[in-house]
Amino acid sequence: METISRISSMLETARELTLEAAQSAALNRGSGTGVSPRNLTASHIKKLLDSRSDREVLDGMRRVITLMYRAEPSLPFFSAVVKNVASANFEVKKLVYIYLVHHAETEPDLALLSINAIQKSLTDQNPHARAMALRTMAGIRVPVISQIVSLAIKRGCGDMSPHVRKAAALAIPKCYRLDPNSLPQLVGYITTLLGDSQYFVLGPAVAAFLEVCPDRIDLIHKHYRTLVKKLVDMDEWSQLATLRLLTFYARQCFPRKTKQVKRATETKGFYEDDDNGNEVTDENEADLDEVPVLDPDLELFLRACLLLLQNRNSAVIVSIVRCFLHLGTPEYLQAAVGPLIALLRSPQDVQHVALYNIVVVALRHPKPFTKYATHFLVHAIDPPHIWRLKLEVLTIIFPHCGQHLKNVILSELQHFSQSTNPEMVRESVRAIGRCAQADTSAANYCLRVLLSQITSQDDNLVAESLTVIRHLIQQDPPSHEKTVIQLVKHLGLTSNPDARATIVWLVGEFAGAEPERNIAPDVLRILVQDFANEAEAVKQQIVLLGAKVYLHHLLRNPPKEEPEAQTPPPAKTEEAIVNEWADTPNEQEPETNGQEEHKSEPEEDQIALLWRYILLLARYDSSYDLRDRARLYKALLASPSMTQLANLLLLAPKPVPHAPSPSETRKDFLIGSSTLVIGPDAGMLGLKGYENLPDWVGAGQEPDPRLRESEVKPDPTGRASMTAGERLDQALKEHEQSASSSKKAQLDRPGGASSKGKTLDEWLEEPESESEEETEEEEEVTDSEYETDEEETEEEETEEDESEEEEDETDSEDRAQTTGLLKR
Repeated sequence: METISRISSMLETARELTLEAAQSAALNRGSGTGVSPRNLTASHIKKLLDSRSDREVLDGMRRVITLMYRAEPSLPFFSAVVKNVASANFEVKKLVYIYLVHHAETEPDLALLSINAIQKSLTDQNPHARAMALRTMAGIRVPVISQIVSLAIKRGCGDMSPHVRKAAALAIPKCYRLDPNSLPQLVGYITTLLGDSQYFVLGPAVAAFLEVCPDRIDLIHKHYRTLVKKLVDMDEWSQLATLRLLTFYARQCFPRKTKQVKRATETKGFYEDDDNGNEVTDENEADLDEVPVLDPDLELFLRACLLLLQNRNSAVIVSIVRCFLHLGTPEYLQAAVGPLIALLRSPQDVQHVALYNIVVVALRHPKPFTKYATHFLVHAIDPPHIWRLKLEVLTIIFPHCGQHLKNVILSELQHFSQSTNPEMVRESVRAIGRCAQADTSAANYCLRVLLSQITSQDDNLVAESLTVIRHLIQQDPPSHEKTVIQLVKHLGLTSNPDARATIVWLVGEFAGAEPERNIAPDVLRILVQDFANEAEAVKQQIVLLGAKVYLHHLLRNPPKEEPEAQTPPPAKTEEAIVNEWADTPNEQEPETNGQEEHKSEPEEDQIALLWRYILLLARYDSSYDLRDRARLYKALLASPSMTQLANLLLLAPKPVPHAPSPSETRKDFLIGSSTLVIGPDAGMLGLKGYENLPDWVGAGQEPDPRLRESEVKPDPTGRASMTAGERLDQALKEHEQSASSSKKAQLDRPGGASSKGKTLDEWLEEPESESEEETEEEEEVTDSEYETDEEETEEEETEEDESEEEEDETDSEDRAQTTGLLKR
């Protein structure tokens, strides 16, 4: 019967297509009369809509929908379209519903005229018609019909068709936005739909729950395990909603538990048979690691998520990574890194979003990404927003890579630092600096790479390299004195103001070295000679260098304090004065004084004169900022009593610079959210609708695990816990086993292989013993079947056995008679 109905439907479809083709051909032939098939007038379209022929009405509706999606005026046909809402043609009804949903807000009074016809469609025999009517009624955004929509949803929740129940679940959020006062009724509908047995009804029900009442976690307890088991069978959008719900549910219902595990490091001996090498020392026994302990229900959810890692939807992959990152253990996260990296083969928009999520995951757990380091190498076709994130990932995983990968990453960064794109040059050099800060073992090599780029003709590369070098030198200043001397040698080779200012500042940081190794006064003397031709940034650093050199000079040679006023000594007599002059010759005094002046005056005069000369140059400079700085330094160093204050201002220890990853500010945003992609521009609270994960519930405050026990009786076959795919696989295996067993039984049966070649006489000449054996076997089977039944009484068994024996006797007598007649 099904085959006949299919053939008839195919013939009907072919007939309709033929009639439509004939109609279009007729219109093409009649185009010479002035009626164009594409540009029909409004009156002609209304004539089609008012026709009694379903085919003409369908043609008119198609033209109206075409006008609507071309943004051309289609509202004048509203009254003519509403008349066809009760059409028996399903295709016409679909187009009318689309038109009503689109224009109901502009004409609410006319839209109300179609409510009665739509309500009648809720009782249509076609489930698709009922679902479409419910969807249309919820889509007509007229507040007056909110109660009617609520009643329609109630009817849809109890419908026999799952498609109608799915439409009811999708209509719940629309009804809530239409009338928030209907919340209690809608919560009851959601509770009913969450217990549905169809997986494609559960997904929309979960989405409605997240929008209408996301705080009612108590409604999820008894459906938790059902949602987890049916997660695999849902469509992608239902999986997204369910993953989000279960992630929030796990944070609020499963406490974070850990246990202390001893970390024992085995020290193997040189030989494998050496038993002393496997001893655990006392120091290792004190080392303990915290290992997370997962709740059985939480582990059930995480194992179900593992099955979704092969999903074709990138949003589902990111949602699973979010679950593993915030709920699972590192083992689960490591299993999800590969599918997350596979998203880099997607188009650029998906690749961009995936890279943001990869960066956030790598900031917390960088080690799993090391074996995929080659996937983050920059390609020539990558746009700037892609290669920036790739460079960032390379710098994050750099400390955890092997030596070979470190060399590959640094060579790539060195190559891109010599690019013609200034932005790529800047980001590549900064990436080299971050690699050096993250891994101290590679800091010297990174410093050599940066020093080799100082002689480049690209001023942008030189300036950025010197900035990064300054940061590296500040990490450990005492070990980089020779590096500063090497930079001073390149001071005359570069003309970039930023590069020269950086070198001068570094010289000022080493101005307090011992006089034998101090090059700051000589560098200052050379720079002052061409002070007027320097850029303003370099002039500021020269004045600062002069202030530091002069301050160190004052600290090494503090001025002698003037003696305080004391009581005058008693007057000497003339004899005492004469004796003093007699004891000390007059010629020796000037000689000693001259030697002391010769020893002390030259050094003081050189640095003091140099400092006064710098102040004089800055005093007549055109930059008011430079003049103000010079006045400040002059006032600080003018009085010996201000030396301590100048020491605090000029020679204070500088904080060690640390260049964080550019995405460090996005680290706390939720993975898979739009706020993560937008970043700090979204604000402190993120975009509208953004909600971060709740904190873990405290131990002892979680709900009773018995609430998650299902009320359904346990299935001994285990089919209820299986997914749809597993059921199909098991049914296929059972079918194959039954087919193979039946074939084997036919082969084992005597004469089974040659039964097809027997004639009718051979069949009739078979001995009666075979028939008797068959009857005996049948009796044994029936006896065993009846013995297993506990409800039947012994009297019924005996009666049935007697009746079967009588039937067997009559059958054997009939067969004997037929064989005798045939032989005669």
